[in-house]
Parts: sequence; structure tokens; C-alpha cells
Amino acid sequence: MKKLSLIILFALASLAVKAGEIVTDSLRSCVLGTTVKFNVYLPEGHLKAGRTCPAVYLLHGLSDDYTAWRVRGGMKTVVDELIASGEAKSMVIIMPNAGGPDVHNTWNGYFNMPGWNYEDFFFNELIPAVEKKYSCGGSKGMRAVMGLSMGGGGSTVYCQRHPEMFSSCYAMSPWLDDKGNEVEGDGASQDKLALVCKSVREHSALDFIDNADDATLAKLRTVAWFIDCGDDDFLLHLSTDFHAKMKAKGVHSELRVRNGVHNWEYWHLALRLALPFASRNFD
Repeated sequence: MKKLSLIILFALASLAVKAGEIVTDSLRSCVLGTTVKFNVYLPEGHLKAGRTCPAVYLLHGLSDDYTAWRVRGGMKTVVDELIASGEAKSMVIIMPNAGGPDVHNTWNGYFNMPGWNYEDFFFNELIPAVEKKYSCGGSKGMRAVMGLSMGGGGSTVYCQRHPEMFSSCYAMSPWLDDKGNEVEGDGASQDKLALVCKSVREHSALDFIDNADDATLAKLRTVAWFIDCGDDDFLLHLSTDFHAKMKAKGVHSELRVRNGVHNWEYWHLALRLALPFASRNFD
């Protein structure tokens, strides 16, 4: 019994030593004309070690912000445990802001749209600045993207449009198209929910596969794809359609349909699967 207690104490001590930290930072964007906040998870001792870690971009969903994965998703606990156990590599995780709760008056979305060129900001400003400051990423083999709902769709489309940038994509309950108008605004031109819904439709991940030529499909095969969606999620049909289209075009992707709905309980567990997946696909 005493020996077992010592083993448990040693395991707990090991987890404590491996604990990382989350810092809040911001970047003044010339593209967006505003300052964008983001959270960064730094593994224990990373900056002092002077080494380059893989970079994971972890995207939030519609009506959330850069704090969602920390506050609602409990991501720090998950990452600390996975790194300590060896299931995930030591990594820097960037959680950028791309929305807010007032969806009708606050910009939400990861794509370029009139007045909100977020994709340009993400690739031309955020990635270079963050990876230089926090000594992470730097190449396709050292970079992954993942996210939930709106962020899951954003992750998928980012990898479709920029396959040279990411080694893997893990999409949780992804919003891949808005053809069925599952989420829609009031139709007014100034309504920002209507604009983000339109942008999701215009950047349909499903249409992208339908229209991809052989050269594009070859590039998609250089990315490891994983789609994870609950069996009672209202967006499940998009995930199954996407997987079927990818399979028909000869692009390998993993599809997992687990028990669950469109909520944080599901995404908290999904993160435990996503980070080891990303780790296996780094260089």
C-alpha cells in the first residue's frame, strides 16, 4: 500500500513539473485596422530552453472569443496531462480572437469578407508574428490547425486553401457550409451574423472538394485530416458529406462519430484526441 501511494505521489509530482502556462497577448493588425487579442499556451520551460516547438492554432466557434478554450474548454488541464504522459509532444498552442457574443454587431469568422479580411490577417500577420515571438512552428511539418464549429470549418478551409502551411487538420463539429441555413442572420446588409453565414457558404469546404482539380487534390493528400462530430449534432450531415466526398476523390481522412451533441463536453474530449493526432503528424 505504501509503495502504491509513493507511485501515485510521484505521478502527480511529474504532472506538476510539466505544467505549462497561458499568456494573453495582442497584435495590432493593419489588415483589420484593430488590435486582436489571443491566448498562447506555453509548455513548461519552453522560452528558457531556447528551442523551437510545434505550433498548433486552436480556433473557437461562433459567438465565442479567444478565452473560450481556456475558460470553457479547460484546455490547459488537457494539454498539461497529454504532454506529461507523452501522448502529445511539447507544443505551443495559439488561440486567436475571431468573434464575440454579440453576433449581430461584432465581427465573427475566419474568412475574408467586406470589412473583415481575417484570412489575410491570420496568414500574413498573425502566424509570422506569433511564431517569431514564441519560437514555434516555422514550417508545414511543425504546424497544425484545429477548432470547433465555426473554428472547425475555418481549420478545414484553411488547410484546403493553404495545404503547404499545415501538417494536419482536426475539425470538431465543423461548420463546413451554410447551404441549409442552419445558422442565419436577419438578412440586413449591416448584420454581421448574416455576413459570416454568407462567408461560410462562399467558402464551402464541400464545394471545394467537388471543384478540386488533380493538382489541388494532390496537395490535399499532404495534409492529415480528422473530422470528429457527435451523433446528435445538428451539423453531422456536413461532416459525413465531407468525408464521403474526400473518399470519392482519393483523399484520406479520418471520421469519428461519437455519442454527443454540439457542446463543450464533446469538444473537451475531442481535444484529448486532437492533440495526439497533431503530434503524430508533426515532422
